[in-house]
Amino acid sequence: MTKLIIDGIEVEVPSEYTLLQACEAAGAEIPRFCFHERLSIAGNCRMCLVELKGAPKPVASCAWGVRDCRPGPNGEPPQVFTKTPTVKKAREGVMEFLLINHPLDCPICDQGGECDLQDQAMAYGIDTTRYHENKRAVPDKYIGPLVATKMNRCIHCTRCIRFATEVAGVPDLGAIGRGEDMEITSYLETAMRSELQGNVADLCPVGALVHKPQNYNMRPWELSKTESIDVMDAVGSAIRVDARGREVMRIEPRVNEAINEEWISDKTRQIVDGLRTQRLDQPYVRENGRLRAASWQEAFAVIAARVRGADPKRIGALVGDLVAVEEIYALKLLMEALGSPNLDCRQDGAALSPAQGRASYLFNATIAGIEQADAILIVGANPRTEASLVNVRIRKRWRLAPLPIGLIGEPADLTYGHDYLGAGPETLAEVIAGRHSFAEKLKSAQRPLIIVGQGALMRADGAAVLALAAQAAQAFGAVAEGWNGFCVLHTAAARVGALDLGFVPGEGGLDAAVMAQAGALDVIYNLGADEIEIAPGAFVIYQGTHGDRGAHRADVILPGAAYTEKSGTYVNTEGRVQMANRASFPPGDAREDWAILRALSEGLGSRLPFDSLPQLRRKLYAEHPHLGAIGEIAPGDGPAAIQALAAAGGTPSREPFASPILDFYLTNPIARASGVMAECSAIARERRLEAAE
Repeated sequence: MTKLIIDGIEVEVPSEYTLLQACEAAGAEIPRFCFHERLSIAGNCRMCLVELKGAPKPVASCAWGVRDCRPGPNGEPPQVFTKTPTVKKAREGVMEFLLINHPLDCPICDQGGECDLQDQAMAYGIDTTRYHENKRAVPDKYIGPLVATKMNRCIHCTRCIRFATEVAGVPDLGAIGRGEDMEITSYLETAMRSELQGNVADLCPVGALVHKPQNYNMRPWELSKTESIDVMDAVGSAIRVDARGREVMRIEPRVNEAINEEWISDKTRQIVDGLRTQRLDQPYVRENGRLRAASWQEAFAVIAARVRGADPKRIGALVGDLVAVEEIYALKLLMEALGSPNLDCRQDGAALSPAQGRASYLFNATIAGIEQADAILIVGANPRTEASLVNVRIRKRWRLAPLPIGLIGEPADLTYGHDYLGAGPETLAEVIAGRHSFAEKLKSAQRPLIIVGQGALMRADGAAVLALAAQAAQAFGAVAEGWNGFCVLHTAAARVGALDLGFVPGEGGLDAAVMAQAGALDVIYNLGADEIEIAPGAFVIYQGTHGDRGAHRADVILPGAAYTEKSGTYVNTEGRVQMANRASFPPGDAREDWAILRALSEGLGSRLPFDSLPQLRRKLYAEHPHLGAIGEIAPGDGPAAIQALAAAGGTPSREPFASPILDFYLTNPIARASGVMAECSAIARERRLEAAE
């Protein structure tokens, strides 16, 4: 720790702090444009000037380390001043320079109301300028469908360049020219390739980069802001849903150091238009092969007639990827009341089961724990498309100190250096047996990390592959006291919560793959499962939000609420319990999913034991106490579960692993309903075709 005196206040801060961080620790406010805590230091804008006693002129506090400050002549701590006339004059001069070429078009700028330059010009600038020369003109650049450019406003802070290069790992942006002729560009003016590109608009301190889909659609003061959780993948990124009236207008990231830091993926951010289009807003009943609109009572009556006439053993229930814990629990209670053992949440056929212990299906090391790993083996996964923010953590760890990373599965550009080991289970077996050079790197690691993706599990031999991965974890010491490096990477937001509830086949029950076959069941209750093909024959009740695959196959459609339209609990891939809050209301006659199931249970003569969401949650928490600990990760039965899993054995095939994500932008009904995601998907498809040529 180092002592400093800042504006007369003595503080002790870590020696690796910059003066800017030290000043903020002392309660002083330091303006900045180029500095960002998660990016490298550039020292471009000079807005953070402070006076350091003994220095001949003001210093840039973002680029001056605390350890570089010299003590006074008698050994007294270095003194820093942030409010002197010298500092005030220096900041006013910097602001005057920054505004020489800025167009000052605040009334029509989409950043108005949230602009750092606007705010700091009011706080630290002056109301006149000595410059009357013509302002420079810079042509706008095309950098893709998600970020619009107004480069006349650019102040060359280079935050966007540093983010693309350092965090995203896709150096799409750079600077050409020098001085007044410097321009930020994508070089050949092609669309950015990163799945995190929308974050550059958040980082931009002026209106040079703004979100194109929301451009000129809203002002920030019109919006109501609701803290919530993302469900586009299983990471559970912290988000803020901004709505105007009943309509969601945009989704922004929130800071959560344990999960997404302050980034979100483009799919998380820009599926907003998908929440409005192709929505199911009233019940439908199929008659003579065609769906027609119906009332809730009519739809319930049709369902009741079919369910009462069916053998409970020939009734089944499927749960999709975006469903909250509350409605999964309600559906499980309903199926139990009807006497059906046919339940499954694994519509992709993943070989995971709560019977093997919670540690057998969690990302046990936690997302933040990736930064503690010193060797990583990725099996059957592409974290960049399956869990973008997990990939960001791996890249962050790799940048701190390059570590050995091995990939078994489909070759992929993971944005960091790694060794491609092979394509299938036989390579994993070779690594375990020590016949591969990467085995030595894992053996010498103190905290190795084994990441198993759904591409390795959603196969006929998935159970054998999972057991093989558990054997690898044991062989290389990935499960030890104080460290559990056996990690399952999920792609579905609902999966871990459903497994925690035991939404899997009961004794004699059928799994999802068998239920979907022709003649297997008479009635299937499909709760938002749109990624599975159900063969003709069974009577299908679909409860969901969009006119997607599940609705096309349905005989009765019950319109539910999207994740922004209800309060619901989700459990992310690491087992962290989180709460999504309602930011708007479902359209038309659509209702919250738990309420639909409660009303239907009355008509089926199996009334569920709750009448409100608080009552449902009280019963849920009584049976599963860990689901009531919001923000917490319940401790698992780590070593014992992994040991039992490894002992399960099995003989995997030689078939190569294949990623479950064929198109990053079109993975669920909301994304497939989004025009913005469709445009991004088309660009990505063109790139894949060009690469194949």
